[in-house]
Amino acid sequence: MSQALPPYATLLGIALEDHADAPPVLVMPFGDDVLGRPGFLHGGAIAGLLELAAIAALRQALAADGGGRIEPVTHSIDFMRGGRDRPTRARGRIGRLGTRIANVEAVAWQDDESRPIAAARTTWLIVRPAAGS
Repeated sequence: MSQALPPYATLLGIALEDHADAPPVLVMPFGDDVLGRPGFLHGGAIAGLLELAAIAALRQALAADGGGRIEPVTHSIDFMRGGRDRPTRARGRIGRLGTRIANVEAVAWQDDESRPIAAARTTWLIVRPAAGS
């Protein structure tokens, strides 16, 4: 599955890993552009990665469900541990994909997916294409 990420992803250096039909995994390299305090990721960069992972997962699900435009409603981030000086990965998972609303969770990790550094719960408004368009 190949998809374009929003321009903000380029600013953070985020790339999309191909995982066939699985939810997409995004990778953000560590560097000066995402540096917070010395040796650690900036919390805003982690939050941005999580939002982009949710967007990628939702776009993949919508592509298989007739399409639609998305608009953010709510985002809640839980920071669990500091992101260190290594690549960070994130994956979004659809909790509910309704006609007008979607709930997506996203998790970010570094060395071990079972030890996340942060997680997000997001809600999105879905604007479906009009019938016959």
